Amino acid sequence: MPNILLCFPSGRHKVLTLSYDDGNVADRKLVEILNRYGLRGTFHLNSGLLDTGERISAAEVRSLYQGHEVSAHTLTHPTIERCPNEQIVYEVIEDRKRLEKLVGYTVRGMSYPNGSYNKRIQNLLPQLGIEYSRIVGSSGHFGMPNDWMAWQSTCHHNNRLLEHAETFVDLHKTQYLYLMYVWGHSYEFDREGNWSLIEQFCERIGGRDDIWYATNMEIVDYMKAYDQLQFAADRSFVYNPTAQSVWLSVDGRHVEVPGGKQIELAGE
Repeated sequence: MPNILLCFPSGRHKVLTLSYDDGNVADRKLVEILNRYGLRGTFHLNSGLLDTGERISAAEVRSLYQGHEVSAHTLTHPTIERCPNEQIVYEVIEDRKRLEKLVGYTVRGMSYPNGSYNKRIQNLLPQLGIEYSRIVGSSGHFGMPNDWMAWQSTCHHNNRLLEHAETFVDLHKTQYLYLMYVWGHSYEFDREGNWSLIEQFCERIGGRDDIWYATNMEIVDYMKAYDQLQFAADRSFVYNPTAQSVWLSVDGRHVEVPGGKQIELAGE
């Protein structure tokens, strides 16, 4: 019987994603840098605060974040741990509705405003169509999350970013899946005067064949697609009932399992 391991798309074993909050006008410069080096990320927006202060305009959301993910951050950025469920429902659903009208696709991810969350909120969000939510803080690690509703990053960009990048680039043991997740606020680069930091990071880590550059939601969708694969009891074949391909390592060979297809795994 074959030995089977999950891979990321095209047989990769590493994935990189970024996550930035609030929709500050500095996102324009950050997106330009990410696009230049082929990195991709998720931008968590408060739709009720667009067109105010230093926030981007609603009119530019679709074009600015093309190729990235727009995600929820609640309508007005309250400390939701202190809010009743009725207010949380309104804040999340209204944010989703407004953002979906701007981008033209379903908004299914989120980051907690002010880093505020608890078990009550974690249990509530899936009923509101939210499939993951990022918390604040840094793990310093490159493992996959155990709980999509309390997804912690590897690091904030001001927390040893280049050091973490070097470690990530050097990771080579293909028996593991590695995730590097960077978060922050784009206005912090203006405040700290360190735009060169993200430039150096992108230049060092971009354009690599062994890294999948993905949005937060793409990672969640991919892992959920893997969970739906239907393997024969003897692992000789697998059926993929989802719409997207999933990649496997089968006795060291990279095998694509296309959506809606059954693939023989043994004896190839």
